[in-house]
Amino acid sequence: MFNQQLHQLDTKELELPDTVFVRDIESRVFQSIALHSLARIDGVGLLEGTLIDSLLGRDGPTSVKGIHVDQDEKSQSVNVKVEIKVAYGLSIPDKAEEVQVKITQDISKLTGLHVGCVHVVFKDLIFEEAIEEAVRKSPRNVKNSRDS
Repeated sequence: MFNQQLHQLDTKELELPDTVFVRDIESRVFQSIALHSLARIDGVGLLEGTLIDSLLGRDGPTSVKGIHVDQDEKSQSVNVKVEIKVAYGLSIPDKAEEVQVKITQDISKLTGLHVGCVHVVFKDLIFEEAIEEAVRKSPRNVKNSRDS
């Protein structure tokens, strides 16, 4: 009897609605991607702490200072604002373009989202002495000096 009822059912009643897949990406993920992008660009740095501190998570657990992210769920896009220092003597327009292209490529590649805007704000200059000191204090160089 159950088999008869099963054959009499209208299959349209059994059709399921289209599945909706939801993907949430926290702002911290975008900040980390931007941070790694910046780490691969010579002559730029974050304002607070050092790039090494941010990469190692020593600057705080909740957010990266100087990298702000705004997600637009309707257009499936993300806007990024980075506040950085640039080495004295480098072309600021060239560095701005390099930062924008690198961050856009990395975020698009890793998240599949469209990057609507990368706003680069140059807040300070890095002078040669500061660069040399940061290199000396980097964990890689501290380890190498201990091995000697």
